[in-house]
Amino acid sequence: MSNKSSGLSSQSQHPDALVRLLGPMGMALVGAWFGFANPLLHFPPAILLLPAALILTSLRATSLTHAFRSGFLTALPGYAASLYWLAIPVHDHGGLPWALALPCPVLVGALLAAYAGLFCMGVHLIRSRSAHPLAMLATGLLWASLELARNHFLTGFSWLTLAQSMAPWPQTLGLAAWIGGFGLSAVLVSLSHSLLAGRGWTRAVAPALILLCLLPALMREPRAPAATASVSMIQGNIDQSLKWDEAMQSEILAAYLDLSFKAVDKNAPEILIWPETAMPFYFQDPSDLTTGMRLGVARLGIPVLAGAPAYSAPMEPGAPQYVLHNRAYLLGGAGETLSWYDKEHLVPFGEYVPLGQWLPFITKLVPGQFEFRPGRNAAPLKTGSLAMGLLICYEAIFPELAQKQVKLGANVLVNISNDAWFGRSSAPLQHLHLSILRAVEQNRSIIRATNSGISAFIAPDGSLRGKTPLFVAEIAHDPAIELLTETTFYHEHFYFIHAAFPILAVALLGTLWRNGRKNHT
Repeated sequence: MSNKSSGLSSQSQHPDALVRLLGPMGMALVGAWFGFANPLLHFPPAILLLPAALILTSLRATSLTHAFRSGFLTALPGYAASLYWLAIPVHDHGGLPWALALPCPVLVGALLAAYAGLFCMGVHLIRSRSAHPLAMLATGLLWASLELARNHFLTGFSWLTLAQSMAPWPQTLGLAAWIGGFGLSAVLVSLSHSLLAGRGWTRAVAPALILLCLLPALMREPRAPAATASVSMIQGNIDQSLKWDEAMQSEILAAYLDLSFKAVDKNAPEILIWPETAMPFYFQDPSDLTTGMRLGVARLGIPVLAGAPAYSAPMEPGAPQYVLHNRAYLLGGAGETLSWYDKEHLVPFGEYVPLGQWLPFITKLVPGQFEFRPGRNAAPLKTGSLAMGLLICYEAIFPELAQKQVKLGANVLVNISNDAWFGRSSAPLQHLHLSILRAVEQNRSIIRATNSGISAFIAPDGSLRGKTPLFVAEIAHDPAIELLTETTFYHEHFYFIHAAFPILAVALLGTLWRNGRKNHT
């Protein structure tokens, strides 16, 4: 057998001290934990260790089955550790004892690790050509294809994408405007591959990829936006255990209105943004609470966007009597209802229970007699110069929803959320990092208003203004949030770019595998 064809033997002797010290599983654990937001230290470049560990595992595997199993076991501890916070809402609000709640991060981590196993199978196919530059491109495209699949399979879970790890360094995110977050993940995997497996002149691929990541920021020319808006956000910091207590509804409404009056007196904004379900009552019903809200907004004299639960009565045969919606209302300066948006992509086990008839012991986290249903009115909410594309909570992690809002005419995106479910964990920060990617992908500012933090104004380049801490009542204000209409290359070619990932990945993997077999023979 020709030595030239044996990538396995040459790479298994890689002299990296970190590989010898930690091993692939340790590399993946360190890379995932410190690469993604965590309570200790977030160092974005650490994420390169995760794909490097999986590539190394693939090169050492003896068969496709071995590659999948080894990749799965290598990635599982890192993913499960990074998702530790899933146990908090499941225990505190879902009614499960710790004995059943603690395995939840492992179960969801296992789903992500399965994709890592598939990645290792693909890399194993081309192990004899692992030092070829096209192999580095192929592994990146394969990773992007798997992140894209994860975005849709089983309702989608686009959490812990590689690109989100770089959000604290917005100068590295510019490529997302051209190839999206999944494409940026592909570049990170190719960079990791080149650092691990590059030999001779192919090591030059690594600095070229680093320069490619930085190039959009280096070439970006600051331009004054054609239009801006003065916006204030209200972070009410309502305790999740009290939020749905009927005896507390008046106090919660009063707290938000009090902060709103202070914001108007101090900042004179054009609009106030309240977070998801800031009104913990059915605003559509005539009640003292609804009247108090309308009178309060009329006293403020400016529009208010606020979240609330809502319901409707489906007309379909066999449908339940009522279904619930997670709604954002836009109220005019006189307290009148101008329009609303109902959340399209619901949270599994949070707003509905998938396969509920087979999982009767699991209750949804949001209280209520009926399950939530997705809305159908996706148009941006408009007032004055603002055309606000709404992304409620979890919706900010899905690039296709931000794409849809911009396509419908949104000149700014608004993400209202309630991350109080997750306590003082890294979940709110991970959620924020995914929202940052949506801003860069679509060239839109994002107004991110949350109940308990982290609230922030996200600029189209991914930088943050007005970032609030966790679990404090706060007013955040931006006197000149950018209102943009220009679209990115990624937006204009959204479906083509997403389709190109798997097509090019399969083509390159097939070509490299075939050439590798010829050389081996």
